[in-house]
Amino acid sequence: MKFLLVFDFDHTIVDENSDTWIVRCAPEKKLPSGLRNSYRPGHWTEYMGRVFVYLGDNGVKEDEMKRTMTSIPFTAGMVDLLGFVGENKELFDCIIVSDSNTVFIDWILKAADFHKVFDEVFTNPAAFSSTGYLTVQDFHAHHCAKCPKNLCKTKVLKEFLDKQLERGVSYTQIVYIGDGENDLCPVMLLKQDDIAMPRQGYTLEKKISQLARNLSPVECSVLVWSSAIDIMSYLKLLIKK
Repeated sequence: MKFLLVFDFDHTIVDENSDTWIVRCAPEKKLPSGLRNSYRPGHWTEYMGRVFVYLGDNGVKEDEMKRTMTSIPFTAGMVDLLGFVGENKELFDCIIVSDSNTVFIDWILKAADFHKVFDEVFTNPAAFSSTGYLTVQDFHAHHCAKCPKNLCKTKVLKEFLDKQLERGVSYTQIVYIGDGENDLCPVMLLKQDDIAMPRQGYTLEKKISQLARNLSPVECSVLVWSSAIDIMSYLKLLIKK
């Protein structure tokens, strides 16, 4: 009996968007309007690349970025939830699928000593260049019309499950924990025995409700959470069964 927990990162594990939190490092803690208005829907990673160039041009160094990022608050109850998952790793495989980047997620998880809870992190690769600028790339290329250009979470999840099956690992249930529009695509992949856990009041919950109203509900069960303690309570019931 093994369960797979799939977490989004921004507004799910942490209570903010890590990509907008970094703007606290910018002069006057804001971006010039020309840069802010340069975002095109579906091209977030390219936009963040320009933000990182702006920060680098303004002398923002790696250590300042790291200090800023590790001050980001976790979502209510998340520290308890991740502690619980860490204590029960024999029952839970745990992955992150996120539109943030490897540098930010790595910093935040290591600072809180949660990196061992997660088996894999799937997110946009980032690194500091020789000139000290943070650079970010698209996670992969895909053909899904529903998802942003740089990341289809369904593709990531399918590939992960296939790889696990090759290793002889299959899951009793997948628990998908997220909040955003780009979490809807992988939720549609989930089967009857799986469960989607959208954060209360966020886009994913609204999209799932909309589908139900249009009489095309998702196949999996849905349990809304407002604190990660709600998720922990569910997982405790799950492992008692």
